[in-house]
Amino acid sequence: MRTGPKPKSPKSSRPHIPGYGLPKTKKGLLPWKWADDRLKKSRQYWIATTRPDGRPHVMVIWALWVDGALYFSTGSKSRKAQNLANNPHCTMCTQNAAEAVIIEGKVDAEKNVNRIRDFLKLYEKKYKWDMSDMADDLLKLKEPVFLLRPKVAFGMAEKTFSNSATRWIFG
Repeated sequence: MRTGPKPKSPKSSRPHIPGYGLPKTKKGLLPWKWADDRLKKSRQYWIATTRPDGRPHVMVIWALWVDGALYFSTGSKSRKAQNLANNPHCTMCTQNAAEAVIIEGKVDAEKNVNRIRDFLKLYEKKYKWDMSDMADDLLKLKEPVFLLRPKVAFGMAEKTFSNSATRWIFG
């Protein structure tokens, strides 16, 4: 499900977390592969969107990490889809807080029907979920398939946090 050129590895640095005593050096930073592996393997993801009145909305969703983007679908009338229509910025996190990957960015609607076909096949395989009832509306672009490309990501490994907390910036 190639969406374009292979994404470049992001630049790694320390997150700005005053008061946590993180080292000033890059020694111990997590490699991007660490985050990439967890994004691929996570079964559930948390998505945080913003309601029109500014209140947060957090929900669990299923998604696919493919070619440097998280792909997911949700009904156009769902609260998260309505929030994204109003404000496409969101945060998504992997399911395991002890080895968390948090990505922030802006969501786009996938309009390429071939990529949506690929999404359906990969989604059915990962989740063992029959998408046939929804496939027609997704392929006719009546219902959305979204993708989130990270602008910034964070890696937080609980056991090594004080030495390994990492921020990745995407160009």
